[in-house]
Amino acid sequence: MDLTPAHFPELAQRLQAERRRQKLSREQAAAVCKVSTSFIRDAESDPARCSLGKLLLLMRGLGLGLAAHGWSDEPPPGAAAAPQEPT
Repeated sequence: MDLTPAHFPELAQRLQAERRRQKLSREQAAAVCKVSTSFIRDAESDPARCSLGKLLLLMRGLGLGLAAHGWSDEPPPGAAAAPQEPT
C-alpha cells in the first residue's frame, strides 16, 4: 500500500482490523504497543493526526511493518551537497 493522505482512512481500517483479528481490546493493544488507549482510538479513527513515531510503535506492536522506498543519495533540494572525497 502506497501511503498518501488519501490512504489514511484505509490505514485506520487496517489497524483496527488487525487489532481485532488478534482479539485485542484497545487497552490490551495499548499495553503491548506501549501507547495510550486514546492513541489507539485516534489511530483507528484519524491516523493523519498521529505522530509517525507512535504509529510505528503501534504497527510494530501489532506485528506490522512500514517500508519507505525511493531513498536517494542526492541531498534534498536547497541542501548543501556532501563534501566530495579527494580523488
